Amino acid sequence: MNKGDLVNEVAKIVSTKKQAQEVIDCVFSTLTASLQRDEPVQIAGFGSFKTSRREARTGRNPQTGAEIKIAARTVPKFVPAKALKDAVN
Repeated sequence: MNKGDLVNEVAKIVSTKKQAQEVIDCVFSTLTASLQRDEPVQIAGFGSFKTSRREARTGRNPQTGAEIKIAARTVPKFVPAKALKDAVN
């Protein structure tokens, strides 16, 4: 399922496809904004989103074997809820 498919599913519940698109965009932008502020997002029965810090490290270019520096960065992480894990299995 991609974003378009998700919009189509939500459009079956709300009035129009345009409204569904606005709802999906609002949810994604709210999640993104919360993670940018380093605030975890917990959705009961689905899972939680949080950020994690990756320290700078040295890596290797697999083609040449040359060492490269990999900068420190913050990455998003998702931890599924037990209900979601059970539903998938």
